[in-house]
Amino acid sequence: MSDIRKLEPKLLWKYFYEITQIPRPSKKEKAMIEYMKKFGKENGIETIVDKTGNVILRKPATKGMENRKGIIMQGHLDMVPQKNSDKVFDFEKDPIETRIDQGWVKANGTTLGADNGIGVAAAMAAMTDPKIVHGPLEALFTIDEETGMTGAKNLKKGVLKGEIMINLDSEDEGELYVGCAGGIDVSAVRSYKQEKTPAGMTAYRITAKGLRGGHSGVDIKLERANANKIMFRFFQQAEHDFGLRIAVYSGGDLRNAIPREASGIVVVPSIKKAQFEKFVKGYEKIYRSEFKEVDPDIRFFAESSAAPVKVMNAGDQYRIIRAVFVCPNGVQRMSQSMEGLVETSNNLAIVRLKEGKFEAYCLTRSSVDTAKEATAWQIAAGFHLIDADVQLTGSYPGWNPNMESPILATMQATYKKLYGKVPEIKAIHAGLECGIIMGAYPKLDSISFGPTIRFPHSPDEKIEIESVGKFWNFLVATLKNAPVNK
Repeated sequence: MSDIRKLEPKLLWKYFYEITQIPRPSKKEKAMIEYMKKFGKENGIETIVDKTGNVILRKPATKGMENRKGIIMQGHLDMVPQKNSDKVFDFEKDPIETRIDQGWVKANGTTLGADNGIGVAAAMAAMTDPKIVHGPLEALFTIDEETGMTGAKNLKKGVLKGEIMINLDSEDEGELYVGCAGGIDVSAVRSYKQEKTPAGMTAYRITAKGLRGGHSGVDIKLERANANKIMFRFFQQAEHDFGLRIAVYSGGDLRNAIPREASGIVVVPSIKKAQFEKFVKGYEKIYRSEFKEVDPDIRFFAESSAAPVKVMNAGDQYRIIRAVFVCPNGVQRMSQSMEGLVETSNNLAIVRLKEGKFEAYCLTRSSVDTAKEATAWQIAAGFHLIDADVQLTGSYPGWNPNMESPILATMQATYKKLYGKVPEIKAIHAGLECGIIMGAYPKLDSISFGPTIRFPHSPDEKIEIESVGKFWNFLVATLKNAPVNK
């Protein structure tokens, strides 16, 4: 494990290191909240924890900056808990193991939590570095951003005092984000009948692994393989060609992560054993060929397994396989107004078959609310055809760009002065909390920026060290150049 506390800027990396030592998966942020309360008390910073668990820090302006507009630095306390299958790790107990590798900070077989721990650390450093000049300053740290935006949704009106909100949760240095996608969860559940495993069958565990996965918003445009989609494509053909029967199945575990692994117990007629094993190897070759540029390490294989007592009823299996197989997944439409931006997508995130219960969970995103709703209902329609109970929940709005934003103009000028070029203006196909918070605070002038993070929501997550320094200097200069109250 490398000591990231030696990196510059030291104060920021010190706080990020401390954050990595605190377990904080979504909905399990209690220790992190206590850490923030202690931080506020030790540094004489006004600290408020609301009923939801959001933490608000407040600090008066430095001398001579009292006439500046108040700035709110915003980030979230939770992280996505993802690990490699061979990594022994408990996200509710174990600290993240960080390491430095060729200019990047990474974790050892797990997500790093730079999303959004680095933004939280930067806000903490800005609150405590005595050299920083700033106007009235607040920090808002929300909970459960990754699995429900719960903190942002439950933020009460009147708590925040600032007029400008700087979200510290985007992932490309040198870019300013002025808009983001909204999202909605689609869930489908139904029961299925089970029957005794037929005689004369051989059992296998079918596994898909080695996929890169990633953030279901940021990385969806990379068109990586989805473990659920490749598995059910195989199931459909194997059912037709070999009479395959499924006993149990599990793929994916988080709505906002592209599923990287899946496995199931199946049986096929013993007389077709040799042909089936060859068939599985053929599918691995197919997937390796189709995804060789974006997922070169795919593994798809069969291993002998103990025979299950029961398998799915053949009729139920036929319908469920096809419903999952046709479920929309990946990029559905690119933006017509911003080149290179995904407008609408869906992530078939989780599929389970166990003990007579089928479950499928999707996260649908779009920067166009009507397109988001239409895609969600398209997914629902497919599952309605197999008489599943379908629920559309957790809808949150996108964030519409304001190209006349005063803080946008300030930050463009500040960045050019620092680095000799104007930062790119972008929107992101992911759920930032800005849109939700601006629902309660519609007059907020908002923007988002951050250092360079790659492959968030996966064990490959990493943050570029050089970009953190540039991000920090930009934040410090932005606070100093905050617009004056008129």
